Amino acid sequence: MPLQTFHLATLLLLLVAPAGRCADAAAAGGDGAQFVYNGFKGANLTLDGAATMTPNGLLMLTNGTIQMKGHAFHPSPLPFRDAAARNATAARSFSTTFVFAIFGQYVDLSSHGLAFFVGSDRSVLSAALPGQFLGLLDTTDNSNRSAHVFAVEFDTLFNADFRDINSNHVGVDVDSLVSFNASDAGYYDDATGEFRNLSLISRKAMQVWVDYDGAATQVTVTMAPVGLARPKKPLLQTTVDLSGVVKDTAYVGFTSATGVLFSRHFVLGWSFALDGPAPALNISSLPALPPAGPKPRSKVLEIVLPVASATLVLAAGIAIYAIVRRRIKYAEVREDWETAFGPHRFSYRDLFHATKGFGDKQLLGAGGFGSVYRGVLRKSNTEVAVKKVSHESKQGMKEFVAEVASMGRLRHRNLVQLLGYCRRKGELLLVYDYMPNGSLDKYLYDRSKGTLGWPQRFHIIRGVASGLLYLHEDWEQVVIHRDVKASNVLLDAEMNGRLGDFGLARLYDHGTDVHTTHVVGTMGYLAPELGHTGKATPATDVFAFGAFLLEVTCGRRPIEQDEQGNHTVLVDWITDRWHRGLIIDAADTMIPDGFSPDEVSLVLKLGLLCSHPLSNARPTMRQVMQYLDGDMVLPDLSPEYFGFTAMERMYSRKFTKNTMPCVSSTSMGVVSDISGGR
Repeated sequence: MPLQTFHLATLLLLLVAPAGRCADAAAAGGDGAQFVYNGFKGANLTLDGAATMTPNGLLMLTNGTIQMKGHAFHPSPLPFRDAAARNATAARSFSTTFVFAIFGQYVDLSSHGLAFFVGSDRSVLSAALPGQFLGLLDTTDNSNRSAHVFAVEFDTLFNADFRDINSNHVGVDVDSLVSFNASDAGYYDDATGEFRNLSLISRKAMQVWVDYDGAATQVTVTMAPVGLARPKKPLLQTTVDLSGVVKDTAYVGFTSATGVLFSRHFVLGWSFALDGPAPALNISSLPALPPAGPKPRSKVLEIVLPVASATLVLAAGIAIYAIVRRRIKYAEVREDWETAFGPHRFSYRDLFHATKGFGDKQLLGAGGFGSVYRGVLRKSNTEVAVKKVSHESKQGMKEFVAEVASMGRLRHRNLVQLLGYCRRKGELLLVYDYMPNGSLDKYLYDRSKGTLGWPQRFHIIRGVASGLLYLHEDWEQVVIHRDVKASNVLLDAEMNGRLGDFGLARLYDHGTDVHTTHVVGTMGYLAPELGHTGKATPATDVFAFGAFLLEVTCGRRPIEQDEQGNHTVLVDWITDRWHRGLIIDAADTMIPDGFSPDEVSLVLKLGLLCSHPLSNARPTMRQVMQYLDGDMVLPDLSPEYFGFTAMERMYSRKFTKNTMPCVSSTSMGVVSDISGGR
């Protein structure tokens, strides 16, 4: 009898427990697998990244910062397998419902969306990437079985890599960001049966129901505007067996992320249950969302407006004049095909203000590819470098912008991050992370900047090699840089070398003949085969890297011209000293505190090996890294292996107008054909 009384008292406490801002009820089965949050004030959830709870009880997954992710999940894993069941290996049925809203930076344009997930391993989330990865995974692999993640995504951006159907869809994901099944976001009207579209970035709350039937291995997703009863016809229904996805226990929760645009992702309420329907949410108890628009106009203003109509007409005329002038000042070129690249597009107005009108005081440098300005984006307080490049032809621009968007997905500590672009008439602007210590060549040739010690030079060399290895072999596609040189290596706040300007040479390829044999690059770094074929390969990048190794070690340009007009080729000069057993003497005499003769000898010989006139005799960047790390011994090659005659042919070759259309008068001239192929 006492035990029955205790159970009855417990039941009464659960019935009278407040269903207000936050209620967390134990599961009927007693394993803690049922809960409900009518708002999250004081809720016991685990948060990481940008996720936080507002004072009025909203769960805010992202706070408006760009390139951030946020996670919120039930603090303890739930038992997704029933050991007592006949089929103990099958995943248990579950049901969940939640209310969410997305507040984008603009009314009609948002950053990335959010997802409800079931995941077996929290470490997968901690390693996940922001942006299009939604903070859920860190790879574009179509199937990463080791992830053990099931998710329902509410995606607000189109991404061709993930085979998205559009920029406003709901998808069922299993161990991949390529949706198993997807549908336009919306619901079916019970009265008419018609489909009603819902804009995920409308800043309006909407409710979602997700059910998994373990016996039928079926996932059902339904959604509707908040306050509307659950539609009878689901949005999508698909067969998914989660037995091989979730383990014995798994975490449940939400994830979201931002890219180059910022958004705020809110969850207002959430309930979940295993082996039964999720408890209903008390819609009237959910916390209020932030204002979605301007405040209502006051009565006083309504009285004053008619009186001031004449003044307003005059003000309107002045405003129209100012707007027309401003539009001309901030005019951009926008075409329909750019919609897919929206997240990578910056407004000219933002870049103009960030760089203080592209003033001379903000100018960082100018070269063959344009001028670079330092700027600070107002909204995010992010330091950037903005490169202005002239362009007059529309041919090839669509392909180039697609490459900019693709390059924006490169992530490596030794690459300068390309954030996006902006287009104006006759002008293209590229936005990069700002590197406070400038380019490497300033430290090699401008002694007022200070001189780099050998450990710093070797660290920079190894960093650039690591970045090239990532471009050539470790990213999802092969990227040929085509202009590796000291002036394109930038130094961050910790003096780490970062390779920049990758792909910029393509800006000047406005022709349509993809088989053209025109050369793009910089004299002294051009592989000899480019003069014959015009075809860039990883081996041509390796050749340029070889010239870079010699340049950094010797503090001399690959080709130098004296006062009498005589040219000295750095490769030949070092090879001559190697012949005479004096290769160490080629090192820069201005290196402070001395250097390691073994390391200098290794780098110089490796530079000569990379500069071999025969492409198949050069090492790959992976082999270069192994040589630099000491994991592989450099071949013991005699100086004759490099063939003086071949070197002389390489640099004394008379390039024709077709192969070398534009060469600067300086020894480091840029070769940039404006009709070359991609």
